[in-house]
Amino acid sequence: MPAVGYFARLRVLPGFDTGRQHVRTLMRRMGMEAICRKPRTSLPNQAHRVYPYLLKDVVIERAKQAWAADITYIPMARGFGYLVAIIDLYSRKVLSHRLSNTMTTDFCVEALEEALTRFGRPEIFNTDQGAQFTDSDFTDRLKAHGVAISMDGKRRWIDNVFIERLWRTVKYEEVYLKAYASLADARMQLRTFFERYNDFRPHQALENRTPDAVYFEALQAPRKAA
Repeated sequence: MPAVGYFARLRVLPGFDTGRQHVRTLMRRMGMEAICRKPRTSLPNQAHRVYPYLLKDVVIERAKQAWAADITYIPMARGFGYLVAIIDLYSRKVLSHRLSNTMTTDFCVEALEEALTRFGRPEIFNTDQGAQFTDSDFTDRLKAHGVAISMDGKRRWIDNVFIERLWRTVKYEEVYLKAYASLADARMQLRTFFERYNDFRPHQALENRTPDAVYFEALQAPRKAA
């Protein structure tokens, strides 16, 4: 049954009351989803080196211990863009992001360079096996900073679950509520969203603190101990 027809039935049945979350649960159980083009963002390049996954059984207990990056697609009024973000896994802080209309490596490298310049280097950097992240332009920069490179196994999205949760938040609290007029419009509004996400949005997983509060408090802790 098409999703549109299903929602229409819920609206017209007298005395039938439901909420968006319940409808989403029912649709998931029945395997129903919108029929639309979903660009693939994790295409491997067989010529590139793939690195082992280093975060198995690792307890993330401090800021800058591990960062992660991923790419998702952003629908606009006309076409779509590709968004890359880099986060600190301990604090969930978005360290940098870039939006592009192509899947070349350069916008990922730009995001990486910004994160390294502003926040120093992590111990481990985790991504999937997409060609942008296995490209030597990307991995050589990590090696130059002495960062251990980690990559998810094939079809193992759970290995990068924290950034997958970020994408869910970005899509449902920002992207799906708007129809960006252009790439420039999307860049401006996403920048505002990530500033709010870091500075003002409390996270239940962080005991209702913000990513910025957790990140900077964690960096201050070793200094206080010393």
